[in-house]
Amino acid sequence: MVAFATRQANRLTSILGALTDLYALVYAEPPYLEGPAQVARFRAGLPDEAARPGFRLVIASEDDQLVGAAYGWTMAAGTWWSRAEGHPPESVQNSDKFAVMEWIVHPRHRARGIGAELMRRLLTGRPESWATLASDPRTQARDIYRRNGWREAGRSRLPWGPPMDLLILGLQASD
Repeated sequence: MVAFATRQANRLTSILGALTDLYALVYAEPPYLEGPAQVARFRAGLPDEAARPGFRLVIASEDDQLVGAAYGWTMAAGTWWSRAEGHPPESVQNSDKFAVMEWIVHPRHRARGIGAELMRRLLTGRPESWATLASDPRTQARDIYRRNGWREAGRSRLPWGPPMDLLILGLQASD
């Protein structure tokens, strides 16, 4: 049975190794093909991301093994992705946004609803008006986002990767 839990930044240390291992496994797959340098960058950057305002991490475990995770933080009104080509609609630009930074599920545990539940728990009750994320258009996840109402609001190019679609989703404030 899969168990879900929300972790705050101060409880990240206890799962940092397992989260890094899951990241390495997922991003070793095509089309990402990430290696040790990218995994090291992820691990080194995670504490800084966890220190950002509004940080939330949701994890999924089965038999005491981490099988999925999703996390993000608040992107303040007036800000947008740093390497974006252009700006989002004014209503998005001028609102707080929840930036989904990672959404990963162990390959052997996909197609069981774990990813959908991670995202639901990550976004439910957020005070921001919008969620946003960067999605590699070559991946299956891009189609999943489209089916779930995410829409393109721009493009971004990182120096170390492919162009990314910048997506948005309107959030309903709820408890």
